[in-house]
Amino acid sequence: MCLEAAIKVLLSPPSPNLLILPPSPTLLSTPFSLHHLPSCPLSLLSADEMAMTDLLKAEEIKKALDAFAAETFDPKKFFEMVGMKAMSAENVKKVFQVLDVDGSGFIEEEELKFVLKGFSKEGRDLTDAETKAFLTAADKDGDGKIGIDEFETLVHE
Repeated sequence: MCLEAAIKVLLSPPSPNLLILPPSPTLLSTPFSLHHLPSCPLSLLSADEMAMTDLLKAEEIKKALDAFAAETFDPKKFFEMVGMKAMSAENVKKVFQVLDVDGSGFIEEEELKFVLKGFSKEGRDLTDAETKAFLTAADKDGDGKIGIDEFETLVHE
């Protein structure tokens, strides 16, 4: 199934989410999009190669973003709306890794302000008050940043 999807992607026009395959006798530097491989196991993709839509449904993300466009952001309600509350701890941690833009293993306050953009480029910035409230809700150890286990706990509370 993955091979069939890969061949289909190789024969289609390039997308903005590209990975260049190593040269081979028949396929020299062919653009390849991981986004078009939903049938492949997620464990084959690393967090930096994964798009949020590899983990969550685009329609649910859009619906949740629309719900909080003018309303005060509520992370627990948002996570439930996008389907994260029903996800396994392992997949919630994969979402965290996508949101951890700098790869530090934490979502710091600076990253948290732009967390909705991690779900979709159409996401809005959180206000300072929303950012601080989110951080307070998730930062159980009080170190000023959200670790992967703290994030998973907040999602499943």
